[in-house]
Amino acid sequence: MPSKPLLIFPSEKKLLTDFGERLRLARLRRRYTAALVAERAGVSRMTLSRVEQGSPAVTLGVYLRVLSVLNLENDLTILAADDRLGRKLQDLGLPVRQRIRKKENG
Repeated sequence: MPSKPLLIFPSEKKLLTDFGERLRLARLRRRYTAALVAERAGVSRMTLSRVEQGSPAVTLGVYLRVLSVLNLENDLTILAADDRLGRKLQDLGLPVRQRIRKKENG
């Protein structure tokens, strides 16, 4: 039975599409063929094509393998490194929800 279709918002789709295009351009700047990158990443040529199209169905691990082949894997450390929203929320001192413990029958 096929899995549920992945719900993705248009803005998220655009981000993935742009990311895939940047990976494709990085591959072309290095003059790597799609077959070479796919082989080194351990994926099929079709999967690499999906990566370069920004498919949300491709796992993050595959994206990471392609980044590694292109020697861009360290760029992943930049993602979410500066969590401005999270820090603002933390600074507001919002109360943390506490779990209510169940009483033990004794």
